Amino acid sequence: MLSFAAITPHPPLIIPNVGRENLKLVNKTVEGMKKLEKRIKAVNPEIIIIISPHGTLFADALSFNLAEKYSGDFRAFGDLTTKMIFNGNIGFVHKIYEKLETKMPVAMISSEDIDHGALVPLYYLTPRLKNYSIVPIGYSLLSYDKHIEFGEKLREEIILSPKRVAVIASGDLSHRLTFDAPAGYSPQGKIFDDKLIGLLKKKATKSILGLNQKLIEEAGECGLRSILILLGILKDTNYKPELLSYEGPFGVGYLVMNFKL
Repeated sequence: MLSFAAITPHPPLIIPNVGRENLKLVNKTVEGMKKLEKRIKAVNPEIIIIISPHGTLFADALSFNLAEKYSGDFRAFGDLTTKMIFNGNIGFVHKIYEKLETKMPVAMISSEDIDHGALVPLYYLTPRLKNYSIVPIGYSLLSYDKHIEFGEKLREEIILSPKRVAVIASGDLSHRLTFDAPAGYSPQGKIFDDKLIGLLKKKATKSILGLNQKLIEEAGECGLRSILILLGILKDTNYKPELLSYEGPFGVGYLVMNFKL
């Protein structure tokens, strides 16, 4: 059963041993993630589905990563000490994959390595959880409609599961909010972020699907497809969006949003 749903950013900068003295510059995001951690702890999920933009990307298939154990670290970002290990859930993934492979373009990979798109939210949300497993999922370059449909198919299997399932859509919004942003500045970046957040608050999934493609491309985001999968999972669910934080101090939009179920 679906017990928890959220959107999170994934800047390695909010990891203490990476951000260090710059951590105070992303304080809103850190505090938002801490609030979200309290909410997931109250639910105590047994399975966490984590959707990341930075795993294996297939142009024509959404992917499941199947392994008994996963691990990851932040060595690439200068943190040589923080390392995380997670249990996989082979039975759950196999069951879902078998149900979906005749209905959706899906692929299966097997890698014990977890990318930072999954690691950053898991770092903040899992420290007090016990006896849980994770299911890493990667989005694709397929249409936005296909990502919604994929979420709807996932929802069918989540509802049937006797386990408490959490879904985390990891993704940053515009990468073009300031003149020193990683992808350069565009005034469309802030317009995109404001519009998307406003539509999420209104639960206006159809309007999100109808966002202008040029606006999306100009914004330089990496979270929309993760969010669309989550919205597909939330279809027909009586949820209430809860904005916990949003900021873009380094030119990238960081959104933390809980969905009360």
